[in-house]
Amino acid sequence: MGVQYSILLVDDEPDILEFLSYNLKKEGFKVYTAQNGKDAIRVAKDAKPHLILLDVMMPEMDGIETCEIIRQTKELRPTIVAFLTARSEDYSQIAGFDAGADDYITKPIKPKLLISRVKALLKRVQPEARNSGKSESDLVVKYGNLVIDKEKYLVIVGDEKKNLPRKEFELLVLLTSKPEKVFTREEIYQNIWGDDIIVGDRTIDVHIRKLREKIGGNHVQTVKGVGYKFIPFF
Repeated sequence: MGVQYSILLVDDEPDILEFLSYNLKKEGFKVYTAQNGKDAIRVAKDAKPHLILLDVMMPEMDGIETCEIIRQTKELRPTIVAFLTARSEDYSQIAGFDAGADDYITKPIKPKLLISRVKALLKRVQPEARNSGKSESDLVVKYGNLVIDKEKYLVIVGDEKKNLPRKEFELLVLLTSKPEKVFTREEIYQNIWGDDIIVGDRTIDVHIRKLREKIGGNHVQTVKGVGYKFIPFF
């Protein structure tokens, strides 16, 4: 893999942590563990992992609340978060995406499939923008009162800074890359989640709704039966 990616596993069951750690370490990943949400936040701030696999049902602080705090923590904004849980109910998935999760993996899961999903998620890790050769004009774009800083993962609407989870930010960057262009749902899936990641049909709808709440509903327009487009001015 070149880079040694680091993963934080968060689960209140020691047997699951041991099993997952063993299989991930075999693949060359650096693995950290935590057994509750509070410890997960502390370890994440210290280790700054590339990926966090987070259980939902935990004592002290559940996975949803933990994910929300992670997404509000500046130094963890680029970190990918995936829920790894036995709960497969639709409402639980929506709550997870609302909290800022990038993916949702249902357990039990076979080791080979888990490794495949982890590698697919880690493809979304972005190299440092300062090393990409892009100019400042490429990294900071402005549309009226909307400012997007791609290097700092920062969005400003008027005078207010907005905290966008990683996938919402990537969705906004995609839509604003070609204002007025209609991006089909298939294009959005491929660009934001990739072909190797399976997400539910409502995933895009949840992310679009959250994005509209934060930047203003008139900026993102629905083209029925096709997809979405970004309107720079209104």
